[in-house]
Amino acid sequence: MNEMKKPINWVILALLLVGTVLIVGFPSLLIPSGGGGAYHTNQGYIFGTVYKVTYQYKTDIQSLIEDRMHEVDNSLSPFNEHSVITRINTGESMETDSLFRTVWRKADEVYHLTNGAFDITCAPLVNAWGFGFRQSEFPSSQAIDSLLSFVGMDKVQMEGTRIVKRDPRTLLDCSAIAKGFGSDCVAELFRSLGIHNYMVEIGGEVVVHGVNPKGYPWRIGISRPTEVPSPREGEATPLDTILALTDCALATSGNYRNFYYRDGQRYAHTVDPRLGYPVQHAVLSATVIAPTCMEADALATSFMVIGADSARLIVDARPDLRAYLILATPDSTSYTNLRLGRWDE
Repeated sequence: MNEMKKPINWVILALLLVGTVLIVGFPSLLIPSGGGGAYHTNQGYIFGTVYKVTYQYKTDIQSLIEDRMHEVDNSLSPFNEHSVITRINTGESMETDSLFRTVWRKADEVYHLTNGAFDITCAPLVNAWGFGFRQSEFPSSQAIDSLLSFVGMDKVQMEGTRIVKRDPRTLLDCSAIAKGFGSDCVAELFRSLGIHNYMVEIGGEVVVHGVNPKGYPWRIGISRPTEVPSPREGEATPLDTILALTDCALATSGNYRNFYYRDGQRYAHTVDPRLGYPVQHAVLSATVIAPTCMEADALATSFMVIGADSARLIVDARPDLRAYLILATPDSTSYTNLRLGRWDE
């Protein structure tokens, strides 16, 4: 555990990536790059967010990368009116594809691991509190109870290649896992082409392998809470820490941009799908390092729901997991950071 106190007001916690937070590496961490051509960097827009990839290869393959991302988009994006998940939600079809089923299996696994804290059917609750695709009036307890009657992965089954709902009002939303899965799919494409050195980032969900263009492990910054929601143009975002990483995936979830106050109470966008209400504990940001970005993405969201003590139990049971949590102090005037799992640096 590494714990430090620093000043904070309630604020943004953002993940900064190698493109904007590249620091001179330590010589002791230098790794041979192994050749493979020049480094290329591609950027664009997918899944309702931005992506950035850097990789070493003999030629630029942005078109192949985007083809792969669009395959994921056509399966899992709620922004895509023709996607598999959209057609399931509108009742047009309950048939799935292999990409959807891969994500479903991991979502179901994490749902059971976290005793329902991770739940891809919780979109109606998020909408009800004003943080989703639809804006609503402040919900009553009766309204929350009504929504809970059809929220829960236990109310949906995968039978063969089809989704079967017990209640047609149940909606699926993979936003808390799909970006991570998309990063995994691009990494899989790179491996199939023999690409060893790469960084894939989609909406803050990251997969890294090999070394960066300077021959060092990829360096990922986790931002420090500040008094403003984002830095002004030309200003660097203050960092809480910089992680030197390779051959792993990383995802961050945080209660930073999406929150509001009502009657003196702070309501953040992380909703506990088991209770139907926004979480109120001290975790401001959860970063998870895992073998796949899909799992890191789902667990980062889960840890925001279950809190530090329960997150520790999950990480301690898995030697291939690490977590970096930022927690507010009881008076919300400072914060601490907490490392879970085995950290060698």
